[in-house]
Amino acid sequence: MELKSYFRPLIKWWWLVVAAVVVAAISSFIVMRRQPLLYQSRATLVVGRAVYEANPTGADFYLNQQLASFYADLAMREPVRNAAAQALGVEWLPQYMARALPNSLLIEIVVADTDPKWAQLVAQELANQLIKQTPTNDPNSSTRREFIENQLNLFEVDITRIQGEIDKKTLELANLTSARQIAQAQQEISALEQKLSSLRSDYAALLASSDRGAGNTLTLIEPANLPTRPTGPNTMTMVLLAAVVAGAIAALAAYVIEYLDDTLKSPEDINRLLELPVIGFISEVEKGKSLEAYLTSQPRSGIAEAFRSLRTDLEFSGVDKPLKTIYVASSEMDAGKTSIALNLAIVIAQSGKRVILVDADLRRPSIHRYLGITNQRGLSDVFRGNLDIYNATVPYKEGNIFVIPSGTPPPNPSELLGSKKMDQIFEALKKVADIVVVDGPPFLVTDATILANKVDGVLLVVRYGFTRKNAALNAVKQMRRIGARAIGVVLNRIPRSTSGYYGYGPYHYYPGYYLYEEEEVAAEKESTDKLKRPRKLPPTAEPSPESIGLGKTKG
Repeated sequence: MELKSYFRPLIKWWWLVVAAVVVAAISSFIVMRRQPLLYQSRATLVVGRAVYEANPTGADFYLNQQLASFYADLAMREPVRNAAAQALGVEWLPQYMARALPNSLLIEIVVADTDPKWAQLVAQELANQLIKQTPTNDPNSSTRREFIENQLNLFEVDITRIQGEIDKKTLELANLTSARQIAQAQQEISALEQKLSSLRSDYAALLASSDRGAGNTLTLIEPANLPTRPTGPNTMTMVLLAAVVAGAIAALAAYVIEYLDDTLKSPEDINRLLELPVIGFISEVEKGKSLEAYLTSQPRSGIAEAFRSLRTDLEFSGVDKPLKTIYVASSEMDAGKTSIALNLAIVIAQSGKRVILVDADLRRPSIHRYLGITNQRGLSDVFRGNLDIYNATVPYKEGNIFVIPSGTPPPNPSELLGSKKMDQIFEALKKVADIVVVDGPPFLVTDATILANKVDGVLLVVRYGFTRKNAALNAVKQMRRIGARAIGVVLNRIPRSTSGYYGYGPYHYYPGYYLYEEEEVAAEKESTDKLKRPRKLPPTAEPSPESIGLGKTKG
């Protein structure tokens, strides 16, 4: 399978993807433009005092990082939220976020609101309420903290005084000359040093239990700022995101639609499912034109070349086993088999062969409507014995094509088509014509199976995007069950906007390829003119075998 086949759903449904992207982008832009501007205020706190110490330990940093995560989570919970709302005198707070910054001791509180001043007030109050949750801000222990602070101040005064006395004694010792005075001074200095050491030990123990040495603390290092520029909504980002999501969903929908679509569209699907070659590619005709118009009036058109390619493929298919009778069939109605049969007969006749087109659809005949001829007598009258096969033949304009209409619809078409009389009719026609093209019913009825068993080959018409896979497969199975010869498939009514199908099979059409000599142009014009000019017969005259170029067979 070619890479292009994977993108075929996107190529086919490109308008759906584009429409989804455009609608999503415009809708999201309109919605985002109506949204009010958002402002963000930010307050930052630090956990502990490790960052302020000259020689912090790794254990201090690890503990403080764990505390930062804890306090960031606490800031998002009800105690802090309700306390902040109560302090501000409101019932609810705007949207905010508290998070511990990775690999740091910082906690960040971000508040978003349409009013920048209100965002600043809320962020600041949330930071204050979070600080109050720490043990060092417990209101029940305020007296204890005050006592400890006073004792620390006294210790600091005593330590400073004794250190001064030691320094003074040390200077005096240097000027003493008496051994007794020196010994006494040294004893006094030693006693002061012991007292200083004791004070320092007591001071360190008291300091560890005070707020000064506590590690489980929060300090506001960046008060909430007053934002001046809006941070949202980010209109372009949302528009781009909506367009990408809509495009992806539309692309997925295109593949889902193609997956759920069980109609035949590509030669690969036909070859894989039916195991039959695609020998004809017929595109849709322009509005107001018929296929016949392309063959007779525009012989250099792509459609005319497609039928000539189909004619060539049929000639190659009949090299080993001649194809004298060709049944143009379909698996469903409205596949276009009648137009294919008619125009196939025309293009074969243009090659100089005598062609008889038989309308064997005795249930829903349509050849007479295409050609504008009467259907009062035809094939069904031959079965009844009311009309000779040759008298049932009507010339199609002036040329090598003769038509046998279906005649009056009989009550028992299956029995008539399956009778020996039908075999005799085909044998008689093959003796006076080079090719007999049969337009019959679709394989929805048993008539098609009967006809397929009586002809030299069946040409199955598949309409692009219309013929169901199961219907086509059932038709092929019926032909194989009775041993009918399936020549190939004609892919009909390919959309003109669909590219790539004329690159399959033996047919390639390139406009402007032709280079005719004057004799070739004149010969083709003469052949085309013969099909255009209707034959003028007397109104009451009945066509005879001699008048249409057919001779009766013996016996």
